[in-house]
Amino acid sequence: MTDQDEAQTPERSENATSKLIDILEKHRGERHVIVLQDFPDPDAISTALAHQICCSRFDIEADILYSGRISHQQNVALVRLLGIELFRYEEGYDISPYQGAVFLDTQGSSAPGLTKLLETANIPKLIVVDHHESQGDLSAEFKDIRRNIGSAASIYSEYIENGLLELDSTVPEHVKVATALMHGIITDTQGFAYAKPEDFHAAAFLSRFKDADLLNQIMMQERSRQTMDITERALRNRELAESFSISGIGYLRAEDRDAIPQAADFLMTEENIHTAIVYGIVTSDDRNETMVGSFRTSKITLDPDAFIKEVFGKDAGGNYFGGGKLSAGGFQIPIGFLAGVNDDEYRQKKWQLFDAQIKLKIFTKIGFKKKGSE
Repeated sequence: MTDQDEAQTPERSENATSKLIDILEKHRGERHVIVLQDFPDPDAISTALAHQICCSRFDIEADILYSGRISHQQNVALVRLLGIELFRYEEGYDISPYQGAVFLDTQGSSAPGLTKLLETANIPKLIVVDHHESQGDLSAEFKDIRRNIGSAASIYSEYIENGLLELDSTVPEHVKVATALMHGIITDTQGFAYAKPEDFHAAAFLSRFKDADLLNQIMMQERSRQTMDITERALRNRELAESFSISGIGYLRAEDRDAIPQAADFLMTEENIHTAIVYGIVTSDDRNETMVGSFRTSKITLDPDAFIKEVFGKDAGGNYFGGGKLSAGGFQIPIGFLAGVNDDEYRQKKWQLFDAQIKLKIFTKIGFKKKGSE
């Protein structure tokens, strides 16, 4: 297990790789499940692909599993163009063949349903690799959590460079992994704006193996009409508090969920704004509803992880509703008993209640008082 608060020296980096290889060798020939957050991003998807391919060296069959949606246009392009096979969990999915679980770019809190399911089935946690703040006690045989790195893809690139897999630019599968990991690093560091030395080093290593044309094709996907409409709604509904831009966008479909962080990114472009928070109620096919929010900031002294945890707290099981990293974060709060009902008047009243509560918590945290509220 590495220490997320210490600098990752070459010696410590090689030691982490060696330990990971030992763990995989120990479980040679098994079948594992790679758990991603409910709505996986390029960093998670690329890291999962890298781990899956590395597992073949140890005769380990690894399935990539998530339970939400892949809706962001770049994420869809990444999966389709690279031919990445992911399984979406639905009721009835058989997890009994799995002999171990691997958590990548998550510690379980962003995949609560799958985490609980695996715990109930007594499937052991083997590996946890993440670059977010610690989300609680998730024990595992191998645990590498480093918040001082901009992406999980950079950590896996490091493992590969240190001997987990010998990349060969003439092997299509290896080119696919390098291209995916490069995309994961670029997106999670916001085009290297928030990259750490380890991220730049990983990108330099991957540059020898990536397919530049394919990477460009993935990244140049156009925004959908739905994404543009939701961004416009966020702009119209935004409320300015000091240098915060806070916007509730109402209800949206699960397949449009990825428009929330894109809308937050757009609000960050407004003059004199250092932090943007966009949130809405995401409705799934089974009428479950979840308040989903995205947090973006350029203020160095503002810690997204601490902010989100303090504002929204924990659920009944002691798990935080959200968390973050250096410049971004997110939260998910189940609507629970009040979910469902298609009556427009009821839905509107419910939204007004939740919208007011979210804003109240944020305003209280930043010490902002609306005019006429004193």
